[in-house]
Amino acid sequence: MYSGSSDGESHEAAQRRIPPASSMLWVRNLRRFIGSGAGLGSEALMELETKRILLDIFKEKQQKSAEGGTIPSFYKKKPEEGSISHRVQRLAKYRFLKKQSDLLLNADDLDAMWVCLRENCVIDDATGAEKMNYEDFCHIASVCTEQIGPKCRRFFSPSNFMKFEKDESGRIAILPFYLYVMRTVSLTQARIDMSELDEDSDGFLQPHEMEAYIRGLIPNLAQLQDMPAAFIQMYCRIAAHKFFFFCDPHRRGKACIKKVLLSNCLQELMELHQESEEEVTDSEQAENWFSLTSAQRICDMFLALDKDMNGTLSKQELGEYADGTLTGIFIERVYDEHVRRGKGGGGNTREMDFESFLDFVLALENKDTPEGLTYLFRCLDLSGRGFLITPDIHSLFRDVHQKWIEGGNYELCIEDVRDEIWDMVKPADPLRITLADLLACKQGGTVASMLIDVRGFWAHDNRENLLQEEEEPEEE
Repeated sequence: MYSGSSDGESHEAAQRRIPPASSMLWVRNLRRFIGSGAGLGSEALMELETKRILLDIFKEKQQKSAEGGTIPSFYKKKPEEGSISHRVQRLAKYRFLKKQSDLLLNADDLDAMWVCLRENCVIDDATGAEKMNYEDFCHIASVCTEQIGPKCRRFFSPSNFMKFEKDESGRIAILPFYLYVMRTVSLTQARIDMSELDEDSDGFLQPHEMEAYIRGLIPNLAQLQDMPAAFIQMYCRIAAHKFFFFCDPHRRGKACIKKVLLSNCLQELMELHQESEEEVTDSEQAENWFSLTSAQRICDMFLALDKDMNGTLSKQELGEYADGTLTGIFIERVYDEHVRRGKGGGGNTREMDFESFLDFVLALENKDTPEGLTYLFRCLDLSGRGFLITPDIHSLFRDVHQKWIEGGNYELCIEDVRDEIWDMVKPADPLRITLADLLACKQGGTVASMLIDVRGFWAHDNRENLLQEEEEPEEE
């Protein structure tokens, strides 16, 4: 019994004397050493590094997910027609446009400003031009504000004065400044009118909205006041199409209002405000796409080509355009690239409607513009590769050469014409010609004419004689 009790007591005493492993210094140091990774093998280190990388990726995704809620919405569903939100939107738009319209100068205000400018300017002794320095500018601003109101004050800012060319005395001419005011008022009024027609308020006009805008302008355009009522709808259709040809290059069916305001098309349309002079010939009036003469010419041209009077043009009918001087391969390419197939899907059903015909005429009459040249380049690019190579030039010019010989002209060497085209374009890559090369060389329209129209090649071949004929009447 003595030995048994002694063994039990000694065991209990030994347990009391041995401290727990966590409290031992060497255990703590070992755990600290292993936790730092210094005592781990290569596999353990790789696993630890992988775990750390995956944890960083997880935290990064969590952060991006949390930030995703702060991204502003870029799409808002348009309110339904007749809903409260739709009515509120229309009312807010109406009140905003009304406020902007009230801030504009009217015709009487512009007349009063012109009188103020002329009464308070000085006459340049050398040129006789009416000018004003900055002190006169500020004085005229005060006089106009008293007579017209504060709405004219924004035109008399120092920054506006600095926009104009100044003479050695620091004076600017009053006429350019007044024209600037008139153009600003005109463009602002045009933007308000277009915005009123923008039904969904997205900053774009659809074809019927652009036609409505043009229809509203007709009574105020002096050269269109005698237009027959039956022709107004067709005229608006023709006029609106030019805006979309130049302002809707991707053919989305809508034109940006800002782009329309800055385009040359609107300026060309506004030229019809001027009274037409009696000595202006029909050919000169036809140069303006928006003139009544031009619109009637295009309609007559389409009707003359439409032999079967089905409202569309076949390839054979379009081949008679411009007295048949366009090449057959070009006509084929026009239908391949710019004319949609009919509902039947067959090759014989593909005919050109009036809208496509307007694109066709606009491209040929504006070959030197980026929009017109882009239209034509798609036809010239026979393989759809985005560039022209020597075989393309040979294929395109073969038809021109044939028509040239049939016309009784001298024999041509196609290789010489090809080399001349390359010298005119000077492409970045000497083995290919791109659309960018044609635009950069400033002779892209001439090159296109040489490849699609025998009359265009004749004009280039006789350019010196034609230039001499134009100079002779001027000398007389």
